[in-house]
Amino acid sequence: MGDHKEQPLRVGAAVRRRRRVLDLTLAVVAERSGLSVPFLSQIENDRARPSTGSLEKLADALRTTAVELLAAADPACSVDVVRAEVAEAAETPGPVPRSRSLVRGHHQMHATEFSGDHEAGREIQNRNDQLMYVADGAVEIEAEGRAYRLGRGDTLYLTGGVRHRWRATVPDTRVVVVAVAEHIEAVRNRKR
Repeated sequence: MGDHKEQPLRVGAAVRRRRRVLDLTLAVVAERSGLSVPFLSQIENDRARPSTGSLEKLADALRTTAVELLAAADPACSVDVVRAEVAEAAETPGPVPRSRSLVRGHHQMHATEFSGDHEAGREIQNRNDQLMYVADGAVEIEAEGRAYRLGRGDTLYLTGGVRHRWRATVPDTRVVVVAVAEHIEAVRNRKR
């Protein structure tokens, strides 16, 4: 129940990721594969499922295999439960730094929960936007030359490309970081 493995796979995102890695347009992939641009667009947007033959042609055009595309595919699952690791947390005495993913697979959103201490000296720069939410405790975040102190329930939004670093300032701090996934090209309108 709610298990990804029971659901059919969606290859659209895997195809799009591979095409972008190779820096190819849909037109070039269409020419190489013998498939139409509208059909390829439908595949990438999971509005059409390619036959085995079409998937093999597409894989050849993308210099990979159908098996690799299927392995990188997203499960067609709209609901997924990620259970808390209660047993593991109970066995670990004291505030041990931990992180756990709150979203499985390749999706448009990535979420991670950090608990305990964090590498305060490590500077982070994400390509896409992110939101930091302090679930418990308090943190200090340094971004764009300013320091921000956040307590329980506070959030901080960072646009893509902003260099920042953060650290927990009290024991038992938990921070949830939600970000647009790295494989998504976020579009920005910077004209103001």
